[in-house]
Parts: sequence; C-alpha cells; structure tokens
Amino acid sequence: MRDIIIFLIFGIIVLSGIFGEDIIPLLFKAIGGTGMAPSIIVLLILVVIFLASAIKILPEYERGVIFRLGRVIGAKGPGIVILIPFIDKMVRVSLRVITMDVPTQDVITKDNVSVKVDAVVYFRVIDPVKAIVNVEDYMYATSQISQTTLRSVCGQAELDELLSQREKLNIKLQEIIDKETDAWGVKVVSVELKRIDLPEELVKAMARQAEAERERRAKIISAEAEYQAAQKLVEAAQLLAKQPIAMQLRYLETLNSIGQKNAKTIVFPFPTELINFVQQLKDNNQ
Repeated sequence: MRDIIIFLIFGIIVLSGIFGEDIIPLLFKAIGGTGMAPSIIVLLILVVIFLASAIKILPEYERGVIFRLGRVIGAKGPGIVILIPFIDKMVRVSLRVITMDVPTQDVITKDNVSVKVDAVVYFRVIDPVKAIVNVEDYMYATSQISQTTLRSVCGQAELDELLSQREKLNIKLQEIIDKETDAWGVKVVSVELKRIDLPEELVKAMARQAEAERERRAKIISAEAEYQAAQKLVEAAQLLAKQPIAMQLRYLETLNSIGQKNAKTIVFPFPTELINFVQQLKDNNQ
C-alpha cells in the first residue's frame, strides 16, 4: 500500500510539472470535453509510458530485488510489482533449480594417477538479495568454486576410491560447495560425478589385472572342487573298508550301468590283496 501511495504522488508530481498547472483541473477539463482533444491524447500517451515503466509483472519462479536510489529495499514478487520510475531499479532473479556442467578437470589422485574428471552441479537461489548484493555473478562464482572443489576432493582420494565410491565423493562435494555458496544465498541441491577418463595404458593394465584376477578365482574354485572330491573319496573308502561286502555291491551296480549302455567291454576289478598274496608265494618259493 505504501508503494502505491508513493507511486500515485510521484505520478501527479510528474504530470503537473509537464503541463505547468494542477493536474486535477486538467483531468476535469479533459472529461468535460472542452476542446482539449490534443491534451487528452498527450495525457494518455504519458500515462501509458508512465505505467509501462512503473508496473512490472513477475512469474511465480522469479523474484525482483528492488534498489531505491541505490539502496536495496528487499525482494518482491511474484505478481505485480510497482516501481517509481527513475528512482527504483529492479533486478530479476530466478528461483528454479539450475543445472551447471563442471568442465573437465585434470586431477592427480592420492596414489599419483593422472585422470580427467567432470561433474554436474544442481543448485538454486534461496535468498535473492544475497545473490545480487553479496557477489557480482553468482552463476560464475558457483562454477569456479565447483571446479576448485572438484580438483581438491578428487586429488585427496585414491583411484580405487574414485571409481568405486562415487556416492561418498558426491556427498562430500555437495557439502563443501554448499558451505562456500551459503553466503551468496545459493543452495546446492546435488553434485554428481559424470565421467572419469583414465589413461589408455592404465586401462590396459587394469584389464590385465582383471583377467588375472578371474583366472586366479577359477583356479581356486577348481582346487577347492578337487579338495572336496578327495575328501568325499576318503570318506567313501573308509566306509567301504568297514563293510567289504559293499565293494561287491558297487561292482555289481557298475556292471549293471555298463550293461544298460550296450557296451562290449566288461571291466573286471582285480583285488590288490591277491597280487600281494601271489608275490608272497613267489618269495617263499625262492
């Protein structure tokens, strides 16, 4: 209401200065139609120009920071905002989330590996006055602090951590950048590492390492299978040694399996004890 009153007073003063007389009698004469047609046209043109420069409309996602004679009086909007021409100045600020690409940065990790890293930063303005007054260009400032923070955080991490713990690094980047931009009225919503480019030699070395690791696992699995099979054979041998008749049953079952396959070869098990017995007889005869 205060701004509307100031606006009306200022408008009356401006129009009175233009016409050199009181504006109210002039308006009455214009309405009464006393031959003031040219004055009416001039008056309407001036009123239209005055209103066009004084009335601003802001959408829902924007705020206007108002400067009156160089001093900030606050942020207004959305909707209709009334300005005093030549005295008030308005700077529009968007409150929507802004997506900013962080350019690719050359980083040397903690274990002395050179990589190229880029990211994306999502942020929005929560205090329009701070975003305009406290920093010259909050977009450029946020971009610069994001680049330096990205190099610093990635340089403190090892390559394995950089590749496998991205979520942890994203949270750390978001916290640091948000703390730095808080004085500018900027809230960092999220930071995401997009791409990590490794040197070609390192990629080949990692491929060889992964292949060797897979071969090692395959050999370990095969060895564990052999060990488990040997254990089962030992247990089976111990069980058969306790019940010799079980060996005969296994022999008959094996013959039955061979006969079902229409095989022409018959495997006849020859006991080793018989060989030892024959060897003893031969030694005794000598």
